[in-house]
Amino acid sequence: QVQLVESGGGLAQPGGSLRASCTPSISERWWVFSWYRQAPGKERELIATLGSSGGYNYIDSVKGRFTISRDNIKNTATLEMNSLKPEDTAVYFCNYVGPRGEYWGQGTQVTVSS
Repeated sequence: QVQLVESGGGLAQPGGSLRASCTPSISERWWVFSWYRQAPGKERELIATLGSSGGYNYIDSVKGRFTISRDNIKNTATLEMNSLKPEDTAVYFCNYVGPRGEYWGQGTQVTVSS
């Protein structure tokens, strides 16, 4: 089993920045980190993906504003969220896929409001 612990998020004004982090309990050679979000009344959507191969992608609505990265020393994936908009308000979930399977973080709240 792999545990996935999320931290960060919080409250920001429109145009502000927040960060969410995701730390797996294990380090593996092959992996894919993804960030999803789920707003109230809406389905969970994939917003960013980073693979151990170096490949990455973002959903159009966050391109140029959000950045997904991984710290090799800390074994932590981070989602940096800049130029935040009220529509970014959601619970953000980290997803990890590796040789042992697929795992989810507990979710962290991101609220963007004046």
